[in-house]
Amino acid sequence: MRVFQLGEMFCGPGGMGLGVKLANMEWEAKGWQVQHAWAIDYDADSCATYRHSLCPEEEHKVICADVRNFDITILPKINAFAFGFPCNDFSLVGEKQGIYGKFGPLYQYGIHVLNQFEPDWFIAENVGGLRSANQGQTFLKILAELQGAGSGYELTTHLYNFADYGVPQIRQRIIIVGIKKCLNLKFLVPAPTHLNQHITARQALETPPILPGVANQEITRQSASVVARLKHILPGENAWTANIPPELRLNVKGATMSQIYKRLDPDKPAYTITGSGGGGTHVYHWEEHRALTNRERARLQTFPDDFTFYGSKESVRRQIGMAVPPLAAKVIIDAILKTFAGIDYPTITPKWQMAQSSVTDYKQLRLLEQTGCYLT
Repeated sequence: MRVFQLGEMFCGPGGMGLGVKLANMEWEAKGWQVQHAWAIDYDADSCATYRHSLCPEEEHKVICADVRNFDITILPKINAFAFGFPCNDFSLVGEKQGIYGKFGPLYQYGIHVLNQFEPDWFIAENVGGLRSANQGQTFLKILAELQGAGSGYELTTHLYNFADYGVPQIRQRIIIVGIKKCLNLKFLVPAPTHLNQHITARQALETPPILPGVANQEITRQSASVVARLKHILPGENAWTANIPPELRLNVKGATMSQIYKRLDPDKPAYTITGSGGGGTHVYHWEEHRALTNRERARLQTFPDDFTFYGSKESVRRQIGMAVPPLAAKVIIDAILKTFAGIDYPTITPKWQMAQSSVTDYKQLRLLEQTGCYLT
């Protein structure tokens, strides 16, 4: 049996960890397995969710700590690594401060893990907005550092739309898979499985129905003004595209984000579930005049109904929105294991190519970095 010991940084509530478990269900019989070695996150509620829902008998493996003040040298050895470094500063709905923001530099702690343990492979995940942060230079810098970490990694970078892989949600995320160069293996992007047959919001939320008593299913109490506004918003519309009476329109200048009071279209995948929740961004039911429950949001993220999230209602909403969809994680893990096992699978060409940038080579980028010319 070939066993990969997986470490996770910025693990959240366990979307990647659950994806690993789902992949193991198919691979253990083939003699391959990805075992949970340790996971780190600074959010106590996320750690509680991960512990209770994924490793209740090994709670010590989930470490609640700020990576900026944590000694990674005390961690058990790993040969696989996953980190979805915080995306707040790269997200289109965040402050977009890029690498100069509070969260932007945190990817470097993943680099430290790669240098310390030199795992055979790693997965790095972030929002699509990472490509354009600081005129694209941040993305190039991160790729260069990932490629040069440890003894060197062969990278495959792709902008995935997870709806194309069976997630009932239009969720675009950059996934970077790195494999040690010395292993002479190349990860190939798995071909979409649901390109022309997306799972709709109605299918996700109604088949099967959510049973009474399920955790995290508390209904949001909407104010009278919100209910009145929603009555004028049709499925798929938002506060800016709907025919809303003047007295119910939002008195906001310069903010026309499409997700504000946007109802789901029941016959299409949901729009992106985020960790935010204020200002009309809760995600709204296509028929009922209310925001979705956290359990409904979790379904759109492909968490099963028996996966319980811990913390306040607001904390749970944030955990769900910031998690990696487990089904999407399973797709990536499955393709990595096939790569190592030498099993062919349908593939596509990565959407992002270095040729789109004036800097077309990682080595060239490092030379620019050394001279201080890559930041203009």
